[in-house]
This record gives sequence, structure tokens and C-alpha cells, in this order.
Amino acid sequence: MKFPEWTKPALLGAAAGAIALAIVGFSWGGWKTGGAAEQMASNMARNEVIAALAPICVEQSKEDPQVTQTMMLIKEANSYKRREMVMEAGWATMPGASEADRFVATACLERLQENF
Repeated sequence: MKFPEWTKPALLGAAAGAIALAIVGFSWGGWKTGGAAEQMASNMARNEVIAALAPICVEQSKEDPQVTQTMMLIKEANSYKRREMVMEAGWATMPGASEADRFVATACLERLQENF
């Protein structure tokens, strides 16, 4: 079987164009692989859950009779210990959970620092 002379350059041009399109699409075009899209969706879901649970943490802190003392200790503590103090106070432990969530504690701490 004999192909016309223009077939080889046309196929090479199409292959080069496809490669260039893929490079441009993934670099600047905003295309995502399945794994990257899944990771983005997972991060967005986690952030939404944290945003929904942070107000519960704030409310639990308001019910604590030692909230003023604890907040004073938190303000005096180093920044890396503050989240742990919120967790130890039990404010970041959601109803039905056995352990505090560190991401919820971080979001809760941000909200608490705004109010105190």
C-alpha cells in the first residue's frame, strides 16, 4: 500500500499539534487531571465541613464556665500551642466524636480571637 507524499508531514504536524495543545492546556489552560480534580474536590469538601463545624466549637466555648480564663491563657500562649489549648478545652470535639479535630480547632480559634 502506497501513501501520498503529504501523509507523513501531515501526521507529524498533527502529532506535534496534539502535544503542543496538551502542554498549553495543562500549563496555562486550567485543565486538570482526574487526580488533581479529585484532590481539589476533597479539599473544598473538607473546608466546607470545617466552616460548618467552627460555629459549633464557638458555641461550645460559650457554654464553658471557664471560657474567660481559658481565652486569657490562649492569648498569652505561643501561637503554636493555641490550637492545642482549644482542643484540650474540649471545644473542638464535636458531639458524638471522641477526639477533637485540629482543623476545626484552628477555624474556631480564629473566630474566638475576633470575639475576645
